[in-house]
Amino acid sequence: MSIDKFESRWWMEKRPQGAISPDDYEDRLGTVAPKAYLPFGNGLSYGDVCRNDRGTLIDSARHGRILAFDPGTGVIRCEAGATLVDLLLRAIPHRFFLPVTPSTGFVTVGGAVANDVHGRNHPARGSFGSHVRRLTLLRSNGERLICSARENAELFAATIGGMGLTGLILDVELRLMKVPSPHVQQHAIRFENIDEYFALVDRVGEEHEYSVAWIDQLATGRRAGRGILFAADHADASCEYPDIPKGLKLSLPWSLPLSTLNSLTLKAFNEYRFRREAPQETVSTEKWTSHFHPLDRLGAWHRLYGRQGPCQHQSVYPAENAKETTVRLMETARKHGHASFLTALHRFGDAPGRGLLSFPRPGFSLTLDFANQGEATVKLFEALDRIVVEVGGAVNPSKDFRMSRDVFEASFPSWRKLEVLRDPAMVSEFWRRTALALTT
Repeated sequence: MSIDKFESRWWMEKRPQGAISPDDYEDRLGTVAPKAYLPFGNGLSYGDVCRNDRGTLIDSARHGRILAFDPGTGVIRCEAGATLVDLLLRAIPHRFFLPVTPSTGFVTVGGAVANDVHGRNHPARGSFGSHVRRLTLLRSNGERLICSARENAELFAATIGGMGLTGLILDVELRLMKVPSPHVQQHAIRFENIDEYFALVDRVGEEHEYSVAWIDQLATGRRAGRGILFAADHADASCEYPDIPKGLKLSLPWSLPLSTLNSLTLKAFNEYRFRREAPQETVSTEKWTSHFHPLDRLGAWHRLYGRQGPCQHQSVYPAENAKETTVRLMETARKHGHASFLTALHRFGDAPGRGLLSFPRPGFSLTLDFANQGEATVKLFEALDRIVVEVGGAVNPSKDFRMSRDVFEASFPSWRKLEVLRDPAMVSEFWRRTALALTT
């Protein structure tokens, strides 16, 4: 793939030009052409699952109202363009919280369903789609369908993790989780190498609601795979509720000409990050905003990665060979001259997702963040893909910009079922270059 096609498009600086509102789209029903549209939330995917360059985007964020909330049961219904933060701000005063939240609260609810996002508590709660009770789907033939596990169940499963291809999600109803406090009691456990991590992870996961590990991807030798395992549970009711977030504290005004996140700076940062935690387990109380969405208060943080922006590779692979696979992936990145700014390792649970093409599955998930180096990064990602597919794993489409059709098919063997249920008016650049390429 050429470098011009690998340009980073993550965190779009403004709403997409030429996008129409859901109302405008509904007015066009009956005259829509095949593959002419794609729903768009907030554009937070790293790749092209939210792009339709030859068509028109439907800007779901223009419809973001919360339609109903029952503070007794925690059931909430909202339009697809509402963000996860919108839901939290309504629910937290009543001591409810999202059962699953990714690392940013700016994701729209429609986007969370379409990508079946996961959080730090997958073994306990599964992915986002596991908590969706029902949704309303507008098909291009004018049908307005209620979809749930009992009604239009096949289309419901295809829509969860279906990347917006089954139609326009109008509203979503889900059940929130009762908590004593939105804050968390966080446990930080430092481990000296990858062996220590795998000796800890199962016990820690059984004892706590949330867990994720930060890994020093640049460490080698006896220190290879060292890092910090963060585990957490919601704090008790004595913790005060946080103030409503007042927006971003700081925003980077422009992209740097070159990335400041290179091997030299990251080695120093990783050493500081590792040594900052005490050798023994420490416990602290963390605000929900900083624990779950740490970068949301820094606007345009992607500019730290330079003008070409960040690229992310996220994969999931079976538990039985997880240690060896994790080591291979990090070593491969180093051999290709790439330093990962944020390397996160999650333990996924055994419960199957509701979505036909859901990314989360039993095993471990490694996330690697890099500054985009163009063709060199493409070659690295292709090498990472080969390792993942070889061990029976999968690559996350929402973080991808150049996955081959063969890697896609190996990662999601049920894709043909989604193609059958795909709304003919909907397509993305990702689907064109993977699934549709496999059909020609």
